[in-house]
Amino acid sequence: MSSGEKILSVIRADSEETIAEIKKQSEEKRQAILSKADEKAKEIAQTAQIKKAELTDRLKKSNQSRIELEKRSMVLKTKREEIEKAVRKISDSMKNLNDEAYFRLIYRLASTLGKKEGVILLNTRDLKRVPKDFLSEMAKSGITATLSNVPDDRIDSGFVLKNGDIEDNMSFDAIIAEKREAIEDVINRELFKD
Repeated sequence: MSSGEKILSVIRADSEETIAEIKKQSEEKRQAILSKADEKAKEIAQTAQIKKAELTDRLKKSNQSRIELEKRSMVLKTKREEIEKAVRKISDSMKNLNDEAYFRLIYRLASTLGKKEGVILLNTRDLKRVPKDFLSEMAKSGITATLSNVPDDRIDSGFVLKNGDIEDNMSFDAIIAEKREAIEDVINRELFKD
């Protein structure tokens, strides 16, 4: 299993409950949208029946295409909104883990970098709660580094490993952005199973 798959596995495990809740809400929204679209289709069909046969045939075909397009557009819009909501909830759940789980995730992320060295940058909140064995755990993950005592609040969560001008951004937002397509695929499969 590659490090990217491990990260996705951790993210999936941390967000199963969130996905279930969003899936339920999404299904309710999807049903409401389909119901509205069906009602609109009935109205359009009734209007079309009044017209002459040739015009009616053309209108039915045109309206059906438009209705299908509107349905697809509404469903896609809802899917995009629900996926975005799920990604935000995943990010929030990662950022709000208890201290032990939070730093365990940081060590897993560090292990994906391989053997590296430098200075570890954390935000103010994480500097205040950093475990005593943090640097030794990072070393076990392959990172030989010192910990900067100066907080870097550009980092919302996670860490940055800096070695001269080179920075490895392992903030949770950066990881999610990097893996977003794969995360969206997972969420899409879980939320919108047909």
